[in-house]
Amino acid sequence: MQPGLYQYLESREDLLKFMRMNPEWYRKLTRDPSVLPAMEQESKVYFGQTVTQKIERVNNQIQMVQMLMQMAQAMKE
Repeated sequence: MQPGLYQYLESREDLLKFMRMNPEWYRKLTRDPSVLPAMEQESKVYFGQTVTQKIERVNNQIQMVQMLMQMAQAMKE
């Protein structure tokens, strides 16, 4: 692996962790460093950091709060 690429990965702990959990990316990056953006995107999906995943998580939290509020209302009555 190219030293500059490895230094970049060391500066991004999330990518380094992802690469350790998915060793095929180590092989891909060693052979072709230009696949780094694809690895970054795959890492975002894996760790749930895409915009759609964040929106879904917020939506689930809102639904949970609404359910708790409904339960509190039901207990008051």
